[in-house]
Amino acid sequence: MAVSSEFLELLKERMEPLGIIRSKRMFGGVGFYCDDLFFAIAIDDALYLKVDDENRDRFEAEDLKAFHYPKKDGTFATMSYYQAPESVLDDADDMEEWGRLALDAALRARA
Repeated sequence: MAVSSEFLELLKERMEPLGIIRSKRMFGGVGFYCDDLFFAIAIDDALYLKVDDENRDRFEAEDLKAFHYPKKDGTFATMSYYQAPESVLDDADDMEEWGRLALDAALRARA
């Protein structure tokens, strides 16, 4: 579940238009904060963005999958993060659009 330093640097660069980005290594991956809002995680060089009931349909319409991980009992736990479209890695406008969806979900979760 590692994140390469190259992938981490690319994500930080792409996320700059969203605000002040801070990353923190956790659970074998990396968590991303924007202005103290936890809104994204990277695991195995894949980016996952925060979802909630208001934006989940947008992710599912693109056939993007929820982040899940195996538990000790053999079942899987699913988190409120869906994989970002591949285009966010190549297109700054796409990163900003999808990143804002995740930030909005993080703001709603905080409230």
